[in-house]
Amino acid sequence: MIEEIARSRNGGREARSAEVEDPIDLVTSSEQVTQQFQVGSIESDMLEQVRAALQRIDDGTYGICIDCGRPIGEARLNAIPWTPYCLEDQEKHDRQEKEAPLLGS
Repeated sequence: MIEEIARSRNGGREARSAEVEDPIDLVTSSEQVTQQFQVGSIESDMLEQVRAALQRIDDGTYGICIDCGRPIGEARLNAIPWTPYCLEDQEKHDRQEKEAPLLGS
């Protein structure tokens, strides 16, 4: 996974705008660079979450919501093994993320 993250980030850095011949190509090239950086960022975030889950396993706190302290449901852990939140708290965080850009306006 670390190699994939590095490839995604390097792919974005190595895009050659000198090869772009017209404005449409420039837009397409820029979108590809942006997409590669986004993929690298998502993969990096996921790796960080997996490492945090492994640390919780070592600490003996895996499967316990880091917000409320309640057990995380087995189905949720099977679907997203690295999740630090129970479903209720995850939904709360998701709502806060959606509202955050609105607060900055």
